[in-house]
Parts: sequence; C-alpha cells; structure tokens
Amino acid sequence: MMAKVIITAQVEDAAKWEQGFRTHGELLKSMTSDASYFTITKDNELTLYAEPEDVDKYFEVLESPATAAAMQYDGVKRETVKVTVLDKEFRY
Repeated sequence: MMAKVIITAQVEDAAKWEQGFRTHGELLKSMTSDASYFTITKDNELTLYAEPEDVDKYFEVLESPATAAAMQYDGVKRETVKVTVLDKEFRY
C-alpha cells in the first residue's frame, strides 16, 4: 500500500503560502510524490495530502533545512504543523 500523508498547519497568509508553495516543485518531487492536494480555509488553515512512493525519503526531505527554509518563506507557522501517516484502510 502506498503511503498516504496528511499535513495540517496554520499559515500567515493563504494567498502568499499558495504562491510560494507552487514554486517548490523540485523540492516536492524529491519527496517521491508526484502531486500534492491541498485546501486552505478562510482562517488560513492548511490541509495537504500526498502519496509518496518512499515515506522514509518523504520525511527525510520534510525535516531538511531546505524544507524549513521554504516553510518559513511561505509563512507556515511551524509550531502548528502536524503530520499524520494514514496506516489503515477500510474498503466497502
């Protein structure tokens, strides 16, 4: 089963975050995921979903100085970041 990762966070400004996030394609590709799905509420709450091929590599890049710099530039409030790996499935 491919890993499914959800990240939630508060951002300072939704429009600024999205504009910055869309410039990080190479960094995101290095996380072994070819797409990220996200939504941002009017209260600047971000939810992001990705399916990395290699979850260990995903976390290695997520915890890297390059990602920290990108998050700072984009206005992510680091203390609000929560990462969840979905590890159960229910098909019906």
